[in-house]
Amino acid sequence: MVRAAIYGLGRWGSHLVESVQGSEKIRIVKGITRSPESRREFSQKTGIKVVSSYGRVLKDREIDAVILATPHSLHWKQIVQAAKAGKHVYVEKPITLTRRTAEKAVEACRAAGVTLGVGFNRRFAPAYLEMLRRVRAGEIGNVLHVEAQHSGPTGYRLKAGNWRATRAEAPGGAMTARGIHALDCMIHIAGPVSTVYAYSDRRELPAEVELDDTTSMLLRFKSGATGYLGTHFATAECWRVHIFGSRGWLEMRGDSELLTRGLEGAPQGITLPAVNKERALLEGFADAVAAKQPFMVEAAELVNGIAVLEAIVKSAASGKPVQIK
Repeated sequence: MVRAAIYGLGRWGSHLVESVQGSEKIRIVKGITRSPESRREFSQKTGIKVVSSYGRVLKDREIDAVILATPHSLHWKQIVQAAKAGKHVYVEKPITLTRRTAEKAVEACRAAGVTLGVGFNRRFAPAYLEMLRRVRAGEIGNVLHVEAQHSGPTGYRLKAGNWRATRAEAPGGAMTARGIHALDCMIHIAGPVSTVYAYSDRRELPAEVELDDTTSMLLRFKSGATGYLGTHFATAECWRVHIFGSRGWLEMRGDSELLTRGLEGAPQGITLPAVNKERALLEGFADAVAAKQPFMVEAAELVNGIAVLEAIVKSAASGKPVQIK
């Protein structure tokens, strides 16, 4: 049983706590927030003690791991602190906001011999797992092109003053909230990205929300495959990953719906049972900790994803493609 403390008890942090209630693999035993008194009801409901000092928690021998659901810009320093204290780390995406800090965070965990997990819950979506199995089995031949879309009305719910509504914490429009999930799937399937050509604009969100709401990009992978990724903050919900191969294609729509089509014949639909993705992800992290093995998202994939995030911002500003070395 991995005993964890969670830093950040906002909407998502609270959701993570709920997702693993009753788990036999990981138990959240302590919460960290700037104002513990404001979380009194949460503490009474869950039985989780809430404190204000991250440093003291890192010194607690009863804590095996920390879960970080904090602002993105704080992640890398908090990861390094935890690694130096010998604590395993699960951090919400994105791991950091720059390639340099992503590399520092990854290296700190490697040097300390602790497991680093990142909150890419879509990797546990049933349709994604089935799609990945079929790709790896060669069902659609060589991967030629990947398209993905992760969009929704989140931008309309953002308020001025919220850290999620600032370019400093959320570069690339909806990328840090949504698009980063789709990008992770694309990198996992097609390999590292080598070139990014992006457009990003604010077309619908009010002036007090300083984020772009319409972000699109063309990608070239080192494998030679091409890709398109769109992530928009001012439209209806959409999650889609579409893999085109030399012998057919696979399209994931939502967590449980998969379409497959060969070179001949009509598309075939597959519906899979739903799962609690967050529970599966946190228990997968606990399994990696127990086995003293790396987490399922490889370090090179994490760093490449953040390099792409930086390249999106740079390309959208310059109007030119950006190479990733």
